[in-house]
Amino acid sequence: MKKIERRAVVCVCLTLMLAAGMGLFLARYALRGGSWASSAFNRHLYNSDGVLTAGQVEDRDGDVLTSAEDGQRTYYDNETVRKATLHAVGDLQGRIGTGALSAFAHKLTGWNPIGGAFGADKGGTVTLTLDARYNYEAYQALKGRAGAVAVYNYRTGEILCMVSAPSYDPLHVPEDIETNGRYKGAYLNRVLSSAFTPGSVFKTVTLTAALEKIPGLPDRTWTCEGSVKLGEETIVCSGTHGRQDIGDAFANSCNVAFAQLAAELGAETLKQYTEKAGLTDSYTVDGIPTAKGSFTWQELSEGDLGWAGVGQHQDLVNPCALMVYMGAIGNGGRAAEPYLIKKTVSPLGLPSLPRLPAKTGRLVSSSTAERLTELLAENVEKTYGTGRFPNMELCAKSGTAEVGEGQTPHAWFAGFLRNEDAPYAFVVLVENGGGGNAVAGAVAGRVLDVIVNGY
Repeated sequence: MKKIERRAVVCVCLTLMLAAGMGLFLARYALRGGSWASSAFNRHLYNSDGVLTAGQVEDRDGDVLTSAEDGQRTYYDNETVRKATLHAVGDLQGRIGTGALSAFAHKLTGWNPIGGAFGADKGGTVTLTLDARYNYEAYQALKGRAGAVAVYNYRTGEILCMVSAPSYDPLHVPEDIETNGRYKGAYLNRVLSSAFTPGSVFKTVTLTAALEKIPGLPDRTWTCEGSVKLGEETIVCSGTHGRQDIGDAFANSCNVAFAQLAAELGAETLKQYTEKAGLTDSYTVDGIPTAKGSFTWQELSEGDLGWAGVGQHQDLVNPCALMVYMGAIGNGGRAAEPYLIKKTVSPLGLPSLPRLPAKTGRLVSSSTAERLTELLAENVEKTYGTGRFPNMELCAKSGTAEVGEGQTPHAWFAGFLRNEDAPYAFVVLVENGGGGNAVAGAVAGRVLDVIVNGY
């Protein structure tokens, strides 16, 4: 009898182990089955060159950016469009991890937990939120310079434009791409996967902290004589602005005033507001993690703190995170999280469910967002010129980020539109481009003009 009981216990244990193992497998299958099916080792879906032969990628208007025909992959017939959409669509070799051919391969195969990869010989369709025309205009506006351009709807989360340069034609990969300096970082999506010295665009964060932490700020003035001494450091300004209030100091992008504000606020407060703005976090764009910003706030001298407060020192910002922060200001303190997939259609013709926007946490208080909006709008009126941005209620901040002795500064331009029918936030970075307003602002103006006015 005892022997039977022992055998029964063993059988029960084995049954429980089997059930646990099956449960673990089913959980992993549901979570990772798409990755298994879309692995490059699956020869039903990849040809001998390791190229995915299932599915197609479209832009928001239905223009086919890449598709599979007879076991080979084709791209859009315009070379510039291929270059402009490369980091969103992907390459044949799989070197661009943010491209749909790599990041959304499981959706292109049409895999699902019920039917598996049934119908994968045809594949599914992934429709991106991007408009190929907007990408084309942004790429052209960069004029061969390295950089990043992005525009998104801060109410819905749709990324309308996402360009990273340098780029290349995926159908004709340059033979010297690994050795020619002009292609440095060509595999990297600068919008999502990089962080750069922000320069004066970071003054928006310093201003946010000052508006909330320094009593009587609107009534104060600062006198800029071209530089100011903070501890052992001399903070040099781009001009001599004389006596100015906070609005003029922001419009003038005055290093003297904002370095003094940073020193007054202190490192801990600036750290708190930088984190609250989401600039040290990583967003997930349809499963693609964005790069985190990086800041050093510990053991700073007064001068180092001054430089950090104007976006220099060791500050690094991800362009996508900055764009979302600008969108949050335009949207009263919170913004939609960005995404790239508008919809998918399975090999059986079944469309995905409508997408509901996910919101960020509160990146800025609603009352401060309202005040920032007015000051960012004044920047355009006082400094950048409203005539350059027709039919746009533009709110923006430029930046000219010093990146080392003997190197031309990075040019930044970031902000948002408060048009009711055009709720767009944007970011432009031109690496070693020079002046933010003149260079990056011109790129932003061209892209936004096409999006808003259709030119």
